Amino acid sequence: MSHLEAHAVSVSIDSEMLLAPVSFAVPPGTALAVRGANGSGKTTLLRLLSGHLRPTTGTALLDGRPVDERSRTARRGISARIGLPAFARELTMHEQLRFIATTWGRTGSTATDAADATMRALGIFELRNRFVNELSSGQTQLLAVATALVRPFDVLILDEPEQRLDAHRRDLVAAAVRREIDRGASVVIASHSAELVASIAGATVTLGQP
Repeated sequence: MSHLEAHAVSVSIDSEMLLAPVSFAVPPGTALAVRGANGSGKTTLLRLLSGHLRPTTGTALLDGRPVDERSRTARRGISARIGLPAFARELTMHEQLRFIATTWGRTGSTATDAADATMRALGIFELRNRFVNELSSGQTQLLAVATALVRPFDVLILDEPEQRLDAHRRDLVAAAVRREIDRGASVVIASHSAELVASIAGATVTLGQP
C-alpha cells in the first residue's frame, strides 16, 4: 500500500490564493477528512493530490515521489472521484463499471465480480441494467462513487460523495469506504457531512483557518 503526504502545498493564480499552504500525511489504512467553507480550496487540494494540478509551492508525494498524473504509477495507484464522471450513455450501469475495471487491469470474470460486488455494496445492484439517463440524482451519485471503487487502487480520493444522498445511502458509502481503509488503502475525503466524516476519518484538516 501507499503513503500519501503533502508538504506546505499551495495553489495560486496571479495574485489569487486558491489554496493556502497545508501539510499532512495519510499513511496506509487511514483516512483524512478535508473540511472548510466553500471557496477554501477543498476541491483544489484534491485535484492536487490526484496529480491533476501542480502546486504553486510545496510538494505532494506518493511513496516519496511527486504526484503527477503523467506517471503511470500514480495513475494506477490513485483512484479519484472529483465531480461526476463523463458517463457513456450507451452503456448500462454494470457495463460502465465492468469497462472501468477492465481498463485498470481486471479481466474476464474478475472484472464482472468487481462490478457486481461494488454495486451490491452501494445498494444499486438491482439497477445494473439501467442506463444513466434512467437514474435519479442519488442513484447517479452512487454510480459515480462506484466508478472510483471498482478499480484497483492504493489511494482513494473522494470529493463530497454524500451529495444528493439520503442517510441510508450515505451509510452505504461510508461502509464501502471503511472496507477499503481496512484492507490498507489511504483515503482522503472532502465532505460537508459531519456524520460521514465521523464514520470514516481518523484525522481532519480544516482549510481556510490561520
